[in-house]
Amino acid sequence: MQKRMTVIFLSFFLVSVLNANAEVEGKLTPPKLTNNPSFDVIVTNARPLLSFFNSSGGEGERFYTIQIDRLPTFDSENLIEYLNVPEALYGTLWKNDVTQKMVEPADALGDETQYHWRVRATDAAGEKSSWAKSRFYLDSQADDSFMNMVRIPVMRIKVSSGENPKNIVDYDDPGQVTFWQATPPGAEREWVKFDFSEIRKVSRIWMLSNPKNSDGWLKDFVWQISSDSENWTDIEGTSIQNNNTFRNIINFDTIETRYLRLYINKWHGYAAQINVITFYSPGTPPPPAVPDGEYVLLVGNQMNGFTFSALGDFVEGLDLGLSTLTVPHYEVSLDMLNSLRRKPVAIILSGNNADYPNLPMFEYNGEYEIIRGSDIPILGICCGHQQLAMAYGYTYAGSMGWEDISSMEKTKNLSRIKKVKDDPIFNEMKDPFTAVEIHGWAVAFIPNDFELIAESGYVQAIRHNSRMIYGEQFHSEIKASYNEGAPYLVNFLKMALERERT
Repeated sequence: MQKRMTVIFLSFFLVSVLNANAEVEGKLTPPKLTNNPSFDVIVTNARPLLSFFNSSGGEGERFYTIQIDRLPTFDSENLIEYLNVPEALYGTLWKNDVTQKMVEPADALGDETQYHWRVRATDAAGEKSSWAKSRFYLDSQADDSFMNMVRIPVMRIKVSSGENPKNIVDYDDPGQVTFWQATPPGAEREWVKFDFSEIRKVSRIWMLSNPKNSDGWLKDFVWQISSDSENWTDIEGTSIQNNNTFRNIINFDTIETRYLRLYINKWHGYAAQINVITFYSPGTPPPPAVPDGEYVLLVGNQMNGFTFSALGDFVEGLDLGLSTLTVPHYEVSLDMLNSLRRKPVAIILSGNNADYPNLPMFEYNGEYEIIRGSDIPILGICCGHQQLAMAYGYTYAGSMGWEDISSMEKTKNLSRIKKVKDDPIFNEMKDPFTAVEIHGWAVAFIPNDFELIAESGYVQAIRHNSRMIYGEQFHSEIKASYNEGAPYLVNFLKMALERERT
């Protein structure tokens, strides 16, 4: 992404993806492409893992035809086609019916290109389902390095109509599902004014609208600048027309202003809707002040930069003499880590509370740098566990199609986590064991140099083959009577301390 304005469409939902026929008993339904890569996400490796929820109905075994093309008509000379892909239930990877196909080495995709992909099922009798279609954008450099930007806080918001404009900047909103919506039928134009309270440099705007369907997506809009909040001028390169997605990244030459306005000319549906808008200024955040003595760096992976769990309290409550420092995921980087006056004993990557398609994934680039390049012991928990895989390819984690929320269920319903390989991180742990689960995504593909060490119908724990990096899908830090996973985190910290002191 250069100085030129770049608009990259990202989304979790596409009406044409979800236009699957209603499930009629015996009828062969199309697959569901709400998994990964979901509609308009940025894929970061040339051989993405294509995942979809299996069809239902038909006779006997089902097989799939997958096509990938640069054209939505799927008839170009660049068409890639995989025939007779067998339906799979992925044992240690998935509890749900998910079939996956990684793009073959000979078919590696070209960079900075939009791709359309579709899949249909064929049963043993030769009946074919209708196609399920989606699209994604490939940018292999999108996650290479820290974004070199900082968030700009918004102090005041005014809107042309509607209620709850504060929802536009409530980054602690679980799932990013609350929103501002204009009053229908409303005026012919709508607007939202932002006041930073002081002059700030701005060069990127992140926009999220309705993730559930196209109702409320902005269709034609432009960003405007003002020196007095009354007279407005369009910002060059920010006029978007015929927008057909719910996520936008708007890049433009750096401007300096106190006031910005989103001027909305047209929208899809009956009223304009905005879930989140985030502004960015070029630069890097100052390095944080580190505690005295030995400490653990906690990377907060939520949209608000922190974690909903008791992670800090858990670590500091152990009899290990460790303090903690929490830094938001959008402020960490390898340079930041190397600039600290005292390095942490270990790094723990926390969970989060939103689906990745609803998040600005470029904010995680600094975390990916650390995963790929730091020699400090790392433990990823829940989202942090998935980030270990996603640092090597966005599509290496995916939606499970169901939510494992065993922390809210009766003990008898808890899944059992089974060790796959021996490791000192399992010291004093049962086999199998129960732990707290609060997630709807999981690791779908284990990258090279990592291996599976525990599973429960899907990936529960991984480790790096040559570096001290571990992941856990469960939450060992949450206090619950049935949680037998706590030693996993304790053992990790003991191993990190031993490594630090020898």
